[in-house]
Amino acid sequence: MEWKNNYRIWMRFLNDYKNRGGHVTTGSDSGFIFKLYGFDYIRELELLQEAGFHPLEVVRSATMWGAEAIAAPKGVRPEFGTVRAGMLADLVMVDQNPIANLKVLYGTGWIRVNDTTGAAERVGGVKYVMKDGILYDARKLLRDVEKIVQDAKAKEAKK
Repeated sequence: MEWKNNYRIWMRFLNDYKNRGGHVTTGSDSGFIFKLYGFDYIRELELLQEAGFHPLEVVRSATMWGAEAIAAPKGVRPEFGTVRAGMLADLVMVDQNPIANLKVLYGTGWIRVNDTTGAAERVGGVKYVMKDGILYDARKLLRDVEKIVQDAKAKEAKK
């Protein structure tokens, strides 16, 4: 209960700070204690929304404010963080509206119950990734990672 109370206090502080003009950015510390690479970043976005941020404010924290925080110590304007002409942009593309539900940004989507059929179904998930202007099929990348993991496990089992 004490840990839950600490989160409540911290979330109230973050939302108050944002509401008073502060810029809150994201950074998930993936790889640290129970934080999985590729998963905890979206969880952090969800936590900002739970703290009281509107989903558009969450996206701004993850993009524009983060880019400004990186560029500020260098004394330069950000070259990324917003989608506009002349800016660098790495993008993820999904077939659902992340403003309506941030869970659709998880690489493999999320499970929901279909209101009509009552069946569990997977929706959302990243379909394409654009990195340095090159478009990649996210599903193919996931299959490639799966094969790399299987090969590594097979190699380790031989030892």
